[in-house]
Amino acid sequence: MRILVIEDNKSVCSMIEMFFAKEGIDGEFVNDGLVGYNRIKEGSWDALIIDWMLPGMDGVTICRKIRQENYTVPIIMLTAKDSESDQVLGLEMGADDYVTKPFSPLTLMARIKAVTRRFQTQVPKESDDSLKTDHFKVSKNTREVIVDGTSVTNLTPKEFDLLYYLVEHPRQVFSREQLLERVWGYQFYGDERTVDVHIKRLRKKVETSSQPFFHTVWGVGYKFDESVKADEV
Repeated sequence: MRILVIEDNKSVCSMIEMFFAKEGIDGEFVNDGLVGYNRIKEGSWDALIIDWMLPGMDGVTICRKIRQENYTVPIIMLTAKDSESDQVLGLEMGADDYVTKPFSPLTLMARIKAVTRRFQTQVPKESDDSLKTDHFKVSKNTREVIVDGTSVTNLTPKEFDLLYYLVEHPRQVFSREQLLERVWGYQFYGDERTVDVHIKRLRKKVETSSQPFFHTVWGVGYKFDESVKADEV
């Protein structure tokens, strides 16, 4: 696994580098945001770890720009900002997850494994694990999504994972805690806004004003149901 870390705190970089060595991860470390942004485009990465506050270009801007350029690599934001609005902003700019400083290296490694687990290259299977519905065709192996004949190419890795899981279980209601555990791969630790932001992004990218797919079940969570029209919600 190759991971680019854009972090200007050398002590944090040293700590991460030590744990990367234990896990057999090939890590590259950059201390400037603008240099890191350019390095993203020069290499092939399994994940990015980006600090919020950086010289040259801040982490949120990096995240927003590479998502606008349709890079789908998993992104974890490191941030000393612990307010809900700051965390939501990072997610809305395209981050798949965030870790608040100070953090345990074990927690960071768990998050890395969770965001990359389903996006790592796997041995092809005889079946492509495709899902087909009235509106969707979703392929797990090729990670292609087609909605009403139109290809959706700008989903992030976790957006795809969440969409696939919900489409795989139509009309079944899942709590935020269940989705965190089954899609992100970790138990609930107060991160339910992560799910909310990803649902919001999926709605923006695949729904139309007349055809919603991802429905909020108040007090419970979310479900996928393509049989409901906008005027019936």
